[in-house]
Amino acid sequence: MSSSFGRTGVAMANVQRRRQAITGQFGPEELRQKLEEGWKPVAIEWERQLAAEAAPAITAAPEVPFGLRVAGDCTHLEEDPQEREVLFQIMELTIQDGPYSAIAEELNRRGFRTRDGGRWTPVSVFQMLPRLIEAGPGILTSEEWQQRRRKQRSNVP
Repeated sequence: MSSSFGRTGVAMANVQRRRQAITGQFGPEELRQKLEEGWKPVAIEWERQLAAEAAPAITAAPEVPFGLRVAGDCTHLEEDPQEREVLFQIMELTIQDGPYSAIAEELNRRGFRTRDGGRWTPVSVFQMLPRLIEAGPGILTSEEWQQRRRKQRSNVP
């Protein structure tokens, strides 16, 4: 996967990343080969088997809701301006009674991408509905939403 922008929209060098699952032995020779091919290691994940009674209970951290991000101090969530704009756009397009395919096409046309950098699809728009329902009251009562609606009404002949 090549990308020019990270998730937060900060410009990065054009970088190719590849994840490789190691199914057998991995040693210095395999590492040397990858280095000669121009790859550099950026992360290593280690795994080992534990006895059944010793296995710790691991719970996945909850995903940060779309439209929010972890603040710089890592103690709270704050609005993510790009994702918040996507929520506003989906809300506006949904109110216009567009099918999910048309909403996805319009988001892509306007240059918006999913959190993982992919293009919007009807399924990814549909998967946003629970978040839109959750964030909807805040969006619909915001001054920004009211201004958008006034502007939209004034542009209608």
